[in-house]
Amino acid sequence: MSKQCFGTSHVPLSPAVRAGDFVYISGQVPVSDGTIVQGGIVEQTEQVLVNVREALKLAGCAMDDVVKTTVWLEDARDFGAFNKVYARHFPKNPPARTTVESRLMIDIKIEVEAVAYKPV
Repeated sequence: MSKQCFGTSHVPLSPAVRAGDFVYISGQVPVSDGTIVQGGIVEQTEQVLVNVREALKLAGCAMDDVVKTTVWLEDARDFGAFNKVYARHFPKNPPARTTVESRLMIDIKIEVEAVAYKPV
């Protein structure tokens, strides 16, 4: 099996990596044009999922191809509001998901990584 990396980053990671029929999306954070999106969990979740969508496009995938996500929330009390935004981005056949509360590496409220399945 070969590995193909997509996109560039200012940190040592690839936004998207294809390994066979699977595409792995690195954890996406609420950044737009290099700046952390201001606002609460709703605004930050929206931006994170836009970033997930864009990373998927790099590898020729779409949100419908996502089979698994992992979500880190800075505050578990944000789960309800996060879940409403998330549901809009995965309206049917949502992927398997793990959601945990965690201290994040920068001052943000959410990070999401995804795994997509799209045969080559």
